[in-house]
Amino acid sequence: MTCLHKYWIKEFFKFFSVIQLLIIVLFVFIDYLSRMERFLNSDISLIGALGYVVLKVPFMFVQLTPASILLATIIVFGLMNRNNELLAIKSSGISVYFLVQPALFVGVILAILMFFLGETIIPVTMARSNYIKYSVIKKSHNIYSARKDIWIKSENKLIHINFYDPVNHSAAGVTITSLGKNFSLVSRIDAEKGYFKQGTWMFENIIEQTHIENSMDYDVKLYDKKSIPLSFKPEDLVEVLKKSEEMSFFELKKFVKKVEEEGYDATTYKVDLNGKIAFPFICIIMVLTGAATGMRSFVKGNIPAAIAIGVVIAFMYWTMYGFCLSLGYGTILPPVISAWTANLFFLCFGILYLINAE
Repeated sequence: MTCLHKYWIKEFFKFFSVIQLLIIVLFVFIDYLSRMERFLNSDISLIGALGYVVLKVPFMFVQLTPASILLATIIVFGLMNRNNELLAIKSSGISVYFLVQPALFVGVILAILMFFLGETIIPVTMARSNYIKYSVIKKSHNIYSARKDIWIKSENKLIHINFYDPVNHSAAGVTITSLGKNFSLVSRIDAEKGYFKQGTWMFENIIEQTHIENSMDYDVKLYDKKSIPLSFKPEDLVEVLKKSEEMSFFELKKFVKKVEEEGYDATTYKVDLNGKIAFPFICIIMVLTGAATGMRSFVKGNIPAAIAIGVVIAFMYWTMYGFCLSLGYGTILPPVISAWTANLFFLCFGILYLINAE
């Protein structure tokens, strides 16, 4: 590695660390204060509430890293541009692509770091954070989840949902058991699937078994469709579902395979699975785009304008990335395409932008 490359990497990590630290501190400060009223109305202490916010820092570090990479790259190249260092390098016959090499190296290293955090620390911290959120702060004690299975205790009913699709708000493999005094079985309803419509739960392909009083027999009835009033809503189920960020790539891959083998639609999780690989790749795209922006002639006298452009580019990426993921969740695009479309688009943009800068 040349002295020029070492110099660039040193300057990059100096600005990257400052930017990332400032953003994370602001996140912790704003998130903590914005939820203060909810913390005070729950059983959690203020110190415990601060711990709850800090648990989300690794996840936010990964989410904010692409933007910090872009801004740090723009600043480093912008300062080199302003100090005529880029002019001196070009005058000596060195191509600007030579300076892009350490930028690409840094992008690859940070992409690997993002993937590593997503495989190790983030699943643990986010699982703990979500547990505190729903069990301590929101006090959702009557709903429990283990992987795809959801157990609900509602008045005298015990409800088991084998699989819940958070996108379509539909449940599959539903069992509703009604209990009487001394936990005696009053009735049991088994439904193939159900969905929430107009404020009530509608179930299809139902077998209802009702215990006949003073006997050991049951009255069995079949229904094609039936509305059953229940106390919980779809958003209550979404809250307790095991989130994709609570699982590593290989754990999520295994989970998707299991869901599909049991005959359920795993599209949502397949999109998230591809996203775990696609999202870290954006680090490489951001250093290309940042380098191309920082080398522009106007940046020499107006670095804040370049930073503003960087913010716009980052915003455009997240908007397009989120939109493509939503198309994947809605089965409009295949999971692989929905996760990688934004990356491919911005990769082409970054390369053309850099060629134009040269």
